[in-house]
Amino acid sequence: MDEDKQFEQETTKTTVDTEEAPVDSTADTVPEAVTVEDAPVEESTVSEAESTEDEEIDPTVIEAEAAAAAAQATDSPEAAIAMLKATAEAAQSQLEDLNLQYARLAADFDNYRKRTHKEKADLEEQAKCNTLKELLPVVDNFERARTQIKPQTDGETNIHKSYQSVYKQMVDCLKRLGVAPMRPEGEEFDPNLHDAVMREATDAYPDGTVTEELMRGYTLGERVLRHAMVKVATAAEPVVSSGESDTEASDS
Repeated sequence: MDEDKQFEQETTKTTVDTEEAPVDSTADTVPEAVTVEDAPVEESTVSEAESTEDEEIDPTVIEAEAAAAAAQATDSPEAAIAMLKATAEAAQSQLEDLNLQYARLAADFDNYRKRTHKEKADLEEQAKCNTLKELLPVVDNFERARTQIKPQTDGETNIHKSYQSVYKQMVDCLKRLGVAPMRPEGEEFDPNLHDAVMREATDAYPDGTVTEELMRGYTLGERVLRHAMVKVATAAEPVVSSGESDTEASDS
């Protein structure tokens, strides 16, 4: 009897311990929650790369591949050959159009380069001409001093030689820059080079000939820096003698 009571007490204790300690059935089976930030992004990156590659493919290549696929799907060899031939002709036409556009662009760029180079050269030449024009009156004053001033003493002679040496140096600089004086005496009057301010009736020169240069003109290459002021010869009027005049008066 004591043994039976002891067995019942042990059985009851085991049942109570089991009820007081419940087992967590989800502890070992349910994983931790995965956040959005920890989610993998490999698939989206691959899809973006594939889309970029698709955008960079030449449309002509796509058309050629489509035509080749259609030719392979065609049962008739003649139709496949005709389809491929049409695709090749279209590609050749597109290539010719691109070559023509390239040739036009190259020609336009070459014309632009030549035009800008010419405009730059013209601007430089114009600036050079404007600068040299301002120096010509100084040259005129040196020439007037040389012809009008007559030194009398040794001091005046030394001063005359000193500023004439400056004048010579200035003339040499102008020559190196391409400035040349005009020599119009005895030449036919040219309105592009000369400016007629006086006319002189004379038989010594033919009509329309420059007889005297009043102010020197200068040129820079083919450009006229300053027109020369000149005197132009005209045909002399016939002289009527007194006897001829009396005869004409009596006849009238």
